[in-house]
This record gives sequence, C-alpha cells and structure tokens, in this order.
Amino acid sequence: MRWDDLFGDLGAQWEAEQRRELDSEVSDRTRRERGALGLYERLAAAGTSRVGLTLRTGTVLGGQVADVGDGWVLLGVPGGAVSLVPFGGVTAVTGLSARAAGEPAGRRFGLGYALRGLSRDRSVVSVVDVSGAQATGTIDAVGRDVLELAEHDADLPRRPENVTGRRLVPFDALVVVRPA
Repeated sequence: MRWDDLFGDLGAQWEAEQRRELDSEVSDRTRRERGALGLYERLAAAGTSRVGLTLRTGTVLGGQVADVGDGWVLLGVPGGAVSLVPFGGVTAVTGLSARAAGEPAGRRFGLGYALRGLSRDRSVVSVVDVSGAQATGTIDAVGRDVLELAEHDADLPRRPENVTGRRLVPFDALVVVRPA
C-alpha cells in the first residue's frame, strides 16, 4: 500500500514539474514575441480603437490610427482632420490594447516618402517642430532627413509673391504635419 502512495505522490510531482516547465516556456515565448514588437506593430494593430498620442511639445492628439508606416502614424478624427506624426515626435501612446494580434496592416514606406507625397500634392500644411513653433506653407522639397517649407498664409496659394520665407525642418525636429 505504501508504494501506491509513493508512486501517486511521484506522479503528482511529475505533473506539477511539467506544468511549471510549460508555464515557464509560455512566459519566455510571450516575452520574446513582445520584445519583437515595436511602435509600428502596436499602432498597426490598433484597428478602429481611439488612441492618444502625447507629443514632444506636450500636446495630446486623440483619434483613430488611419494609417501607419515605417517611422510615422497618420492619426485621424472621424469626419475631421488628419495629422501625420513622426514616431520621433511621440513621447507616449495611450488607448492601445495589451496585445498586437494578427499581422499588422501598415505601410512599409518611411516618413520621407510620405512627405514627398504631400509635396507632390502641393498641399498647404501646418508644421510643428519640437520647440512648439508652427509654420504654414507648402512643402517644396524633401531631402534624406529634412523638409523644405515655402512659408505662406494658409488661405493663399503657393506663388512667389505669397511666399514670406523658407524654412528647413529636420525630420528629428518634426512633431506633427497637418492640413492647414
């Protein structure tokens, strides 16, 4: 009889050890998978959730992730304006779920490519830099790490007689680009 108890106890210990090893493996895999996720993947998985972006200027933008790419997010308000925010302009994100499920549905092109699209479109934009300074105008050119803004009033077209100045804004100093 005593051996029945002994082997029953050994079986219970074995099962407990197997559960501990499985739990440890699951925890380790979860940490590794989470370690492979970055801001891009988390924002791409946001879906229609409302998120908040705290910017380097202290401003908080709220809205839905309309699009996300390599180093940038397009945040929109339903029926309202959109804001192109470089990841470098973000200090915190709220409203994301704890998990990034499935394959992220974002764009792989970078900030420069997105800004070149705005430049080709000749959109009048408002640009905010890390100091909180805001400038309005048309993006004339986009370099490897800088955009060139022809400054003019938002309600005037980009014509030589309307341009009041030229401003170079390094991507590292860029916080948000919005329609003017």
